[in-house]
Amino acid sequence: MSPIRFLMLPLAVSASSLSAAPKREGDVAAVQVSAPYRAAMAAIDRGHDRFVEELIELTQIPAPPFKEAVRAKAYAEKFRALGLRDVAIDAEGNVLGLRPGADPTAKAIVISAHLDTVFPEGTDVTVRRQGTKLMAPGVGDDTRGLATLLAYIRALDAAKVRTKRPILFVGTVGEEGRGDLRGVRYLFTKGAYKDRIGAFFSLDGADPSQVVNGGVGSKRYHVVFRGPGGHSYGAFGIVNPAAAMGAAIADVYRIQPPASPRTTYSASVVGGGTSVNAIPSEVFVDIDMRSEDAGALATLEKQVLAIVAKAASDENAARSTRVGVVSAEPQPIGDRPAGRTSAEAAIVVATQGAVRAAGFTPSLAASSTDANIAMSLGIPAVTIGAGGSGGRAHALDEWTDVAKPDTVRGMGVGLLALMTMAGAATR
Repeated sequence: MSPIRFLMLPLAVSASSLSAAPKREGDVAAVQVSAPYRAAMAAIDRGHDRFVEELIELTQIPAPPFKEAVRAKAYAEKFRALGLRDVAIDAEGNVLGLRPGADPTAKAIVISAHLDTVFPEGTDVTVRRQGTKLMAPGVGDDTRGLATLLAYIRALDAAKVRTKRPILFVGTVGEEGRGDLRGVRYLFTKGAYKDRIGAFFSLDGADPSQVVNGGVGSKRYHVVFRGPGGHSYGAFGIVNPAAAMGAAIADVYRIQPPASPRTTYSASVVGGGTSVNAIPSEVFVDIDMRSEDAGALATLEKQVLAIVAKAASDENAARSTRVGVVSAEPQPIGDRPAGRTSAEAAIVVATQGAVRAAGFTPSLAASSTDANIAMSLGIPAVTIGAGGSGGRAHALDEWTDVAKPDTVRGMGVGLLALMTMAGAATR
């Protein structure tokens, strides 16, 4: 790949760079009735068949965890074909493309969707169609978001939309599972635009009425319990790491987390041992902890780690250690920061206004998405659905419905919120 020169947005941002962001839903209404928005929506309507074609095309490019490169390369080519500036695949694997704005001092508005799926390498991702329903692993989460970004770019260009602020379109990697938001984390902490982002939209899922302004944080551990092991009969009475693990799981489930802020835990994966007639020398459990509040999450994490340590200690006190002791090693495998964008923030007001403008009733929600990173850094962010409907996410029979009326209507929400936040000209 030939070297790519980034358009460097100035680090110094004027105090007024985002001061013109919408403070009232009236700003959304002004964009909604404008000729540029109407023309852009007409382009969305005309381009529906192409949207569906690209959704199918992208879905059928596998993007398993940590192996998104093939899909990323194809997506970058689409960005280039659409005329975005400074298209690049960054060091973490994110795909970026810039649509410049009129104000060279303004921070960029980012709109993103994630490239990765939860499905392992080798999964059949062939799309099956039944009427307006498309069925395939990853077709809705989040390939629909990727195809929607392409439709937005075409619509903005077809309508000759001019914006005050630049819009940075991004396909991120590592949103799912052990990816631990690695793509968006890199974007905000190490990427070329890390100090040049003023607001962040993530398209994830389908429901266009839900506005996620709360970032559910998580702490995840792979806890390994080790011991000497031995014959189940001949070595009976020695310490057993499985007993320690079982006690730890039972004690974790005695924790009473707060209902508000909502805080949860789960012992989600267990394994280990070699034979039914052998005391295991190693077993493991994966533990997931979540909360909308960083303080509550930290408290839960401290409780769980203390329980793990005590379980090993108690097992060593309960049985013979003549051939060795039980140890417990908690290995961090995930750390998603909690965060929140105020309901009064311009991006939340604008997005709720866009939801109402499309005839939906907005609801604020909390979830764990790419927007967590922006929220944790104090950058205004929301996650919204790409439109239409879907179901069975993360299952082999995942589906999304691309019926034209609902699809176009739903896509209008994100486009209207984006144009409002980017300061689109209304004539």
